[in-house]
Amino acid sequence: MAYGEFAKIYDELINEDIDYDKIGNRILDISKDLKIDFEDYLDLACGTGNVSLRLSKEFNKSFAVDLSEDMLREAFEKFKEARIRSRIVCQDMTELSLNHKFDLITSVLDSTNYILEDEDLENYFKGVYNHLKKDGIFIFDINSYYKLSTILGNNIYTYNSEEVFYSWENSFEDEIVNMFLTFFIKDGELYERFEEEHFERAYKEEFIENLVASLGFEILGKYDGYSKESVKDQSERILYVLKKGDLEG
Repeated sequence: MAYGEFAKIYDELINEDIDYDKIGNRILDISKDLKIDFEDYLDLACGTGNVSLRLSKEFNKSFAVDLSEDMLREAFEKFKEARIRSRIVCQDMTELSLNHKFDLITSVLDSTNYILEDEDLENYFKGVYNHLKKDGIFIFDINSYYKLSTILGNNIYTYNSEEVFYSWENSFEDEIVNMFLTFFIKDGELYERFEEEHFERAYKEEFIENLVASLGFEILGKYDGYSKESVKDQSERILYVLKKGDLEG
């Protein structure tokens, strides 16, 4: 899934709702509590690099992977400005192949929900497992089934500012939410229109947990978003902390 034109305005639209410092600090706190080595870090579906940027400075080596070249260009400029060296790779995270192992791998902001097929999801988790060092940690989040089916599903949202207007129309069917976005971005005195279509799959917790356990992961933690609270029936985001076990994926 490539974001295309969306990459240009991603930060303006997302930053209003996402506290990247909170996400980065929570992941760091978990990592310190688990006493991981801060040597090698990988961020999957890094987007424009907002989380990668915060965490990479804590590690000796870091990699940032995304399927969208547009997103990676934005991420590269941020790393360059912050003078942080990170290897940026354009790759599908369901076909991960980096010839490197990591102490910590992250995949945040519901990137996992963009994987729609069972086989691809299994390959994704296998790839993560095989790229972790012994006792390595994988921290990822998903949009909850409740959020995708009830809050986002079959609803319409709009956003309006001086520079950007967009409408966001959703439909939910067979565990998939189809998000159709129409953007109008100001360019001088005129507005440029473009459209994006995105799909996310609503995964039930039991399905995810049975799959990762079967692949050799140990579930160390499960939280209501980036808080320390337990998951509730109406939690919108679920954060998982997995540890690589003894099985070979």
